[in-house]
Amino acid sequence: MFFRKAPRWLVVFLGNPGVKYAGTRHNVGFMTADFIEKSENVKINRLKYRALTTVCELSGNSVMLMKPQTYMNLSGEAVKPAADYYKIPLQNIIVIADDVTLKPGKIRIRRKGSAGGHNGLKNIAEKLGSDEFPRIKIGVGSPDHPDYDMADFVLGKPRGNDMAEIAAATRSAAEAVKIIIGDGIDSAMNKYN
Repeated sequence: MFFRKAPRWLVVFLGNPGVKYAGTRHNVGFMTADFIEKSENVKINRLKYRALTTVCELSGNSVMLMKPQTYMNLSGEAVKPAADYYKIPLQNIIVIADDVTLKPGKIRIRRKGSAGGHNGLKNIAEKLGSDEFPRIKIGVGSPDHPDYDMADFVLGKPRGNDMAEIAAATRSAAEAVKIIIGDGIDSAMNKYN
C-alpha cells in the first residue's frame, strides 16, 4: 500500500471559486495553480479544509497545493486548519495573490509583510496570527481613472497585452514556487525581484 508523505509545505493560490470569477485579475492565484496542474500533471481537486487540494512532490519535497473555496476575504479559514494539522511552519506557507500596485505581468516575492490592502492576505495573516509567511505577488495593474471602483477592477478580466503579461507572470510565479521550495526564498527573490 502506498502512503504519501505528510506535506512539509503549503502553497496557497488565492482566488474566488466559480465560473463568474474565472480569468479575473483577482484570480491570478488560481491561474498559477492551473499552470502547476498542467506542468506537474496533478489535479487540485480534493475538497478538504474548505479548499480544493492535492499533495504532490515539488523540488523533492512533499507539498500541499490549495485553492481556497471560501471566497477571497475568508481564505484564512482554509489555510489555518491545514497548516495546524500538518504543523507547517509559517516560512513554509507560500501564498500567491494579485497586486494592484504592480504593473501587469510583474512579480514580487516577499519573505513576509503587510497585506497591503489585499483582503485575502489580511485574512490569512489574521487567522495565522502573523504576517511572516512568504508571498508571491502578481501585478495586475490599477485602474486608469482614480474614481474607478477597485472591486470592479480586480473582479474584471484583463484584456490584450495585459492578459498576455499576466499569463506569463503566472508561469513565472509557478517556477518561483519551485525555486523557493528547492533552493530557498533568496534564490527566487534574486531571480524575480
